[in-house]
Amino acid sequence: MATTIQISDFARKKLEAMKIHHRETFNDVIEIMIEDHLELSEETKKDLEIARKQIEEGKVVSHEEVKRRLGL
Repeated sequence: MATTIQISDFARKKLEAMKIHHRETFNDVIEIMIEDHLELSEETKKDLEIARKQIEEGKVVSHEEVKRRLGL
């Protein structure tokens, strides 16, 4: 049985960004998130949250920049 839920525009945009393929549904994305959440240790969850915050704050280095720094 399907259920309709209300989500914020912010949540919808985040779910849309998490799609691997444009034909993937929000339900698919949510199921993957649930599976991933159940399989992660508490330490890994904390590390992922730190990484998400760093990404949101722009504290990232592109692949090209890493290669440049390493002289590759």
